[in-house]
Amino acid sequence: MSIADVEIRKSKIQGQGLYTRRIFETGEVVLRWDCSHTLTSEQFARLTEEERRYTHPLDSERTMIVQPPERFVNHSCDNNTEVRDFCDVAIRRIEIGEEITSDYGTDGSGVSFECLCGSVVCRQVIGQMSDKL
Repeated sequence: MSIADVEIRKSKIQGQGLYTRRIFETGEVVLRWDCSHTLTSEQFARLTEEERRYTHPLDSERTMIVQPPERFVNHSCDNNTEVRDFCDVAIRRIEIGEEITSDYGTDGSGVSFECLCGSVVCRQVIGQMSDKL
């Protein structure tokens, strides 16, 4: 995996997305997260809602700020990667030009939102919000 293997472009899912510039086979690491940018609970509490979109909990005391390019991986209910040991790993063959997606409901981020992925298998709501509907 190399930064040259992906590119950031406008996404049909939301804002910008991350797209492949080569084929990734099942089981291949698509992205390795840079976990070096962490915040304490106090620092996290001072972030705006917009800034919190790009964070991922490490434990009860520390949160990671997700760096580019991995911060541009959008959610999809029909995802083509899953998070394993702070890497996005292909769960099926990903073709050149395809948007790299992950299931935010299973990646440990703890987020809740109304889904806009547009997949035929869309769950409509991701995370704890689903308990309220």
